[in-house]
Amino acid sequence: MPIINRIAEFHDDMKTWRQHIHANPELRFDCHETAAFVVARLKEFGVDEIHEGIAESGVVAIINGRGAGPTIGLRADMDALPMQEVMDHPYKSRHDGKMHACGHDGHTTMLLGAARYLAETRNFSGRVALIFQPAEEGGGGGQVMCQAGIMDDFDISQVYGVHNVPGHPLGQFLANSGPVLAAADTFEIHIKGQGGHGAMPEAANDPVVVAVQIAAAIQTISSRNTSALDNLVISITQIHSGTTDNIIPAEAFVGGTVRTLTKEVQAMVGRRMEEICAGIGTAFGVEVVFDFEYGYPPTVNHPEQTDFAVKVARGISGDENVIDDCPPVMGAEDFAYMLEKRPGAYLSIGQGEGASLHHPAYDFNDELSPIGASYFVKLVETAQPLTA
Repeated sequence: MPIINRIAEFHDDMKTWRQHIHANPELRFDCHETAAFVVARLKEFGVDEIHEGIAESGVVAIINGRGAGPTIGLRADMDALPMQEVMDHPYKSRHDGKMHACGHDGHTTMLLGAARYLAETRNFSGRVALIFQPAEEGGGGGQVMCQAGIMDDFDISQVYGVHNVPGHPLGQFLANSGPVLAAADTFEIHIKGQGGHGAMPEAANDPVVVAVQIAAAIQTISSRNTSALDNLVISITQIHSGTTDNIIPAEAFVGGTVRTLTKEVQAMVGRRMEEICAGIGTAFGVEVVFDFEYGYPPTVNHPEQTDFAVKVARGISGDENVIDDCPPVMGAEDFAYMLEKRPGAYLSIGQGEGASLHHPAYDFNDELSPIGASYFVKLVETAQPLTA
């Protein structure tokens, strides 16, 4: 596997960076200490510009190449998850209830490794914009950074990101042109009936019965309103009501998530859920308040940039270790907002066996860092080569 030799030389430094970030996790937009660590490293590397405080704690750094040309964007997320870590390694999280359980510590390290090499060599034309983003795990930091104007302010022409994947061989790249991750929407259904004695339901108007009817009816949307070939997930994850066995409650709550790959299916689901809630509410004579909150949009790779990224990945890991027709995954990612603003691609990289993402025993594989850093570097050098 042709990892760049110079990056392999400072692999131990990358391990140190990653494990420091892992031990000091921060949530959502409050990534100030992580950002300060990133900025300190970038200053050591001698990058040309550092812009801080974007989306509260985001950072964009600029490295100038040797010659005129466009600006390519490379993005890493910095935030952790509100989880308790169960592993007891030396760099275990120092903050109870906070943990890097999705590998953003590794993504940040990969981009730092690429930054160090690119600042040393500058074997490219134009510029590279290094985007260190907070609040991927809720909060939509990618959207906030775009709203802050990073794509226009830094004249970014195309943008790329990566994510680690446990359970796939170390260094195996996974890609797909088109939708790769789903939109993530949430819904809340508040049902207001009339409480009463559990022995005399005829004198009440039971919201629990309505909640069960709505929950069952919603599940028919995927089987009766969409083609079997359409990707759709509707998961009811909460039903709350009542306090004891002999009281019919006055209210009930149903909540969950919807995952779709197209805006057409997304809009249809919201409409059908509202219709179901209204119809069942009328049938049972209760008030039903339905709220559908649109979250991250689908992450959609651009064909030309995906083909390019796959070609670069093959140069890193070999043809046999790149899968370019992976089916979409119904998880979500706020890199979607950046791909709505600029052409680009989002690839996944296998990190070997281990606990899954968002698991309390998860840990990023430090052997992946030089692979990811080499991939980032080759994206830049291949997209924007030096001209004679």
